[in-house]
Amino acid sequence: MSEQKPVRLPDAASVVTVLAALQPQSADAELAPALNKAFAGFVFTVARIDDPYWRNPHAVVAADGTRLGDHRAWVERALADVGGDLTAFWNRHRESGEKFAEWRGASAFAFAPTGPGVADFVQLSLGRETEHLAGAVVDPGYRPTGADHLFEPTWVSRESAAEARQLAGPVYRLRGRTGGGIVHMRSFLARRARIEHAQREASRPELENRIIREVGPDATHEISFLDAYPDWFDFEPRENRFFADWARSSAASVRIFDHWAFDIHDFEGPGQKREIGFIPRPLRKPAERLLGEEGASVHRLMERIEAIDEEVGLPFAWFFFMTHGHWVDPDAGHAIADGLRAGRVRLADGDAAVLLEWADRKYLF
Repeated sequence: MSEQKPVRLPDAASVVTVLAALQPQSADAELAPALNKAFAGFVFTVARIDDPYWRNPHAVVAADGTRLGDHRAWVERALADVGGDLTAFWNRHRESGEKFAEWRGASAFAFAPTGPGVADFVQLSLGRETEHLAGAVVDPGYRPTGADHLFEPTWVSRESAAEARQLAGPVYRLRGRTGGGIVHMRSFLARRARIEHAQREASRPELENRIIREVGPDATHEISFLDAYPDWFDFEPRENRFFADWARSSAASVRIFDHWAFDIHDFEGPGQKREIGFIPRPLRKPAERLLGEEGASVHRLMERIEAIDEEVGLPFAWFFFMTHGHWVDPDAGHAIADGLRAGRVRLADGDAAVLLEWADRKYLF
């Protein structure tokens, strides 16, 4: 971000306007410049993630390429033409050459720093989508069992978008209908901590009277819940810890959004309970997983984590992959923490402090 204070923060309506003005042939190249132009003082970068998704069929296209209208409306009208007879509908359309079109996409994120802190940035959650001629309007091999079957085309394989003819796009859409489409991360983390604290405080009267009964071979012991969990009201959410750990580790030499994006949610759950948080999404992934194999040498584990850091170009990267829980097995982290305590291996002081605290109070996504 430039030294000049931005005069306008990104808002959903303005972002949607910017996205709608992009031309498909130049959308990828022009996305960041268009955002920069629309929001003075911000400098956006864009990252894409390979996580294919598709949206329900939205149109029907005739064999000659003529668009026949909205998919659901077309199916309902065509069924009405044969009196709702599924067999007649199937026989009429299974060899007609009519196909449905749908939007297929993958996640994209736009980031702009707002200050020097690890959480000082804005994140836009986007979808990069292309329209494809996806498949026949009916399963040519099997008669539909009901009208609902026609609206959810389970007979179509979406394993490779290259097999389906592209009709339009790419276009970018603002995603995150659960409150995560546009987020200033520092504000989000403050809100996450505030809501967590308020929810725990609301349970204080009940917890102060809760008794835990532990049944042993010789006797039953009773202990108050708050004696068993004395730090219950000092809990720090995992989202906040992820950022705090980054800030005090050797990873802090790099902007966090150069390596991670965040799938954010913020909505009212069952019973009007506020559900808020994120799942970190790596922008670069190690080629192989690191498993915490029983009996593995801690020195061998150190070689493996150093290789991960080098591969993705980030010091202490392996730790954050471990908190995600997929690419580095948490057992490997515990083994390295044991090696640190025993003086068998070494890490940078800040990294060692982060790992040892995590080993005592583990968090995972």
